Amino acid sequence: QVQLTESGGGLVQVGDSLRLSCATSGRTFDDYAMGWFRQVPGKEREFVAAITRFGNTFYSESMKGRFAISRDNGKNTLYLQMNNLKPEDTAVYYCAAVVPQCGSIYYTGLSDYDYWGQGTQVTVSS
Repeated sequence: QVQLTESGGGLVQVGDSLRLSCATSGRTFDDYAMGWFRQVPGKEREFVAAITRFGNTFYSESMKGRFAISRDNGKNTLYLQMNNLKPEDTAVYYCAAVVPQCGSIYYTGLSDYDYWGQGTQVTVSS
């Protein structure tokens, strides 16, 4: 098992940048494919970005170019760098983990992931 703890959220202005972190503990971090999702009240949790065990990345089309997912296996930590933030980026952001079928696979579906953090709130003010 792995435990996930997000941090780095907060209140920012339009156009600002923010870096979220997801610290992990338990099973070896690099065993997992990882992902970021976000959710606003009344809406389904949506996919943001994913990274394979090997470090290959994949993004939701609407966030491509502004967000960057990365992992530091030495620090057992997943990151989400968010640039040029917009009011519509306001949400609770969650990290998620799954042991993949092979190291090159990434996952974009909610049901693909087995472990979730508690979330961190990001609010973008105009």
